[in-house]
Amino acid sequence: MANKLHFLYLIVVLVSFSVSFSGRVEGYKNYTVGDAVGWYDALENPKVDYQRWAAAKNFSLGDFLIFNTDNNHSVVQTYNFTTYKLCDYDDSLDNDTIEWSSADPSSTTPHPISVAVPLMKVGMTYFFSSDYDGEQCQNGQHFKINVTYGQGLPPSLKSPSDDSPAPVSPQSGDDEAAPDTLVPANFDNPKDTTSDEESEPSKAVSLVAFSKLSGVILHVVLVVIGLFSF
Repeated sequence: MANKLHFLYLIVVLVSFSVSFSGRVEGYKNYTVGDAVGWYDALENPKVDYQRWAAAKNFSLGDFLIFNTDNNHSVVQTYNFTTYKLCDYDDSLDNDTIEWSSADPSSTTPHPISVAVPLMKVGMTYFFSSDYDGEQCQNGQHFKINVTYGQGLPPSLKSPSDDSPAPVSPQSGDDEAAPDTLVPANFDNPKDTTSDEESEPSKAVSLVAFSKLSGVILHVVLVVIGLFSF
């Protein structure tokens, strides 16, 4: 009898742990680039080290990067390593690059801006500020990240013609080939999904996992009842 009670206790602990674990689902994340440092070059803020900031994080499809800066700095995203290495962007020549925010060198009074950039493609992605002939980029205002599939794109970021994003295929060295980037014109503003409200993909995954776990639990309970019937 004591052995059976001990076995039942282990089953209860295992089931409780499994239910608790299955309820935790990672949501899409917003990352503030540079945290409190913001998005500036080393000439303006010597503390910038964006590659070090990015190295400690895991980036996935559907996440947002938030760039807090001013109108004297630009936000450029590219899948083209050559463009990134040259710290230069020419919108007439480069189809693998998006300028999310351009600088205004004529402004005599800089004003703060915040730019939200969604991560839309799997693979290497590069960010820099290309203004003043690449001077800001050359002085530390740049970084690269590797974007994983994660949960995939949320519905608000999907193009009607895209069932899933195509991965970026690495070539020799650090250079990366990049597919065309297609960003929906009216994607949702970034939302903090660490709150109680989960995204729809997260809910679907959680329900499927819970359904399977419930079947396992029911089977275990029936086995235990069978043991006690002897």
